Amino acid sequence: MYTAPLAIVTGASRGLGTALAEQLAASGHTVLGLSRRTAALPASVEQWPVDLAEAGPVAERLAQWLRERRGAPSAVLINNAGVVSRPAPLEAIDAADLRNAIRVGLEAPLLLTAAFLAATADWTVPRRVMLVSSGLGRRGMAGSASYCAAKAGLDNLARALALEQAAQPHGARIASVAPGVIDTEMQQQLRGADPVLFPERERFAALHRDGQLDSPATAAAKLLRLLARDDYGDESVTDVRGA
Repeated sequence: MYTAPLAIVTGASRGLGTALAEQLAASGHTVLGLSRRTAALPASVEQWPVDLAEAGPVAERLAQWLRERRGAPSAVLINNAGVVSRPAPLEAIDAADLRNAIRVGLEAPLLLTAAFLAATADWTVPRRVMLVSSGLGRRGMAGSASYCAAKAGLDNLARALALEQAAQPHGARIASVAPGVIDTEMQQQLRGADPVLFPERERFAALHRDGQLDSPATAAAKLLRLLARDDYGDESVTDVRGA
């Protein structure tokens, strides 16, 4: 019998994902981290080095992991992993780069969430799914078409899943959440982009220069406060302002 709440975090090897895994472990969760490589996380965190661009086998393995932990008091899935293609107009980006961004940023959350919901469908305990989105899922930005497309997909995925789960007796609570701007490697990539190909470069540089970026730990704490709220999922597309 598993007595600790379960938490699965994708992209747990760096940045926001690492902070989420650390804080969930510290709060007593049994944490599973899914990412391309392992990280210096607490020993209690189980880590799978997996390629989320090939998420089918990972989803099958996750479903089995969950079935073996039936009886846990709750379960959450945080789809955090995402990829920014080279900041440039769509036609200037290599097709493999585009495929990777969509597979990691949208296909993997779709498959992992489906596995999570199927494996826990008859559980009567609280189940929650968080899709880590972005303000760029709600507005466009030149030079970041694949990222905008993936995050917009997460938002509408959350809307559809919330309707499906609301119709079930013990449906999971679902939300796509924009975490704000965070000082991560992704931000470094945007600040270092070619300004000719990425006209928004200076805006991201100014955010960093003016101290307007949250640390990964601060952003993770905001997300987890929202996840723990009784009204989590009432808004299927939201952000962490006020969380």
